[in-house]
Amino acid sequence: MNLLITGGAGFIGSNFVRYMVREHPDYRIVNLDALTYAGNLENLEDVEQHPGYRFVKGDVADAALMRTVLEEHTIDAIVNFAAESHVDRSIMGASEFVRTNIVGINVVLELIKGHLPRQVGGRFVQISTDEVYGSLERSGAFTEFSPLHPNSPYAASKAAADLLALAYAHTFGLPVIITRCSNNYGPHQLPEKLIPLMIANAIENKPLPVYGDGLHVRDWIHVEDHCAAIDRILHNGRTGEIYNIGAGNERTNLDVVRLILAQLGKPESLITFVKDRPGHDRRYAIDATKLRRELRWEPKHDFERGLAETITWYREHEAWWRRIVSGEYREYYRKQYEER
Repeated sequence: MNLLITGGAGFIGSNFVRYMVREHPDYRIVNLDALTYAGNLENLEDVEQHPGYRFVKGDVADAALMRTVLEEHTIDAIVNFAAESHVDRSIMGASEFVRTNIVGINVVLELIKGHLPRQVGGRFVQISTDEVYGSLERSGAFTEFSPLHPNSPYAASKAAADLLALAYAHTFGLPVIITRCSNNYGPHQLPEKLIPLMIANAIENKPLPVYGDGLHVRDWIHVEDHCAAIDRILHNGRTGEIYNIGAGNERTNLDVVRLILAQLGKPESLITFVKDRPGHDRRYAIDATKLRRELRWEPKHDFERGLAETITWYREHEAWWRRIVSGEYREYYRKQYEER
């Protein structure tokens, strides 16, 4: 398979690239990433020399570039991770979210529909999020039939992208599959998200900022379990369908923070409650019955053990996240590519 992975230098994308290189070493994998603040090629140092791997720096919304990539590499399937994904940043300014998350997917869908139907004859997997469903009450879980009710600019842009992709599947017969996953954790996640931020601050004995009362509930899944699910869906999922991905690990933010502190041997006095963000969804929970039943997927990571392993990774890779905090990680691309 000639596989295009867009947004493959980010957290989940880079873990997926590494997973696919390991599990399918005979595949040709093209990783396209714009290398915005969230893209970090240091995440992929260990696969750069793999004979079937190639990196292309570029924007998924650049139609000319995307056409060139699809044609030159005779792409069989696409997994689209390319997205602006941080809710707080979308509240501060939504224009980049609209451009990347909506315009970007429209560019690719148009290329597949109008110009490259023979080359892309496999699958277009759109990586979405459980946030498109909005907020849950105390009971129940999101299914693939749950109505869309996005409550942040980020979630709205992802919901719009999902609907656009499904419309192209219905109208033009494109081989689209949508995946919607719960909150991920694991190695290589930017220290702006809850778990790596709390780990980094706790290591440095800095205050751990917790929104509101800290009782917002999220459903956590290890990134490797997410990658395994996408792999299964890419090869065996039904086109035109939506698959929810979740491991059934509901925790309040405060519980997660306390667990991190306990595993690091740090006092809970480091917890600092801060003003809640606007429109903060109270609870997410995913029902992944369809994925488990149809494709025989099961998560392998226990949350407590997976979190402990993640904490160990951040402790052993302190230089990595310190370069990100300082902005020095962007030097890697210049030295590795521009100066060659």
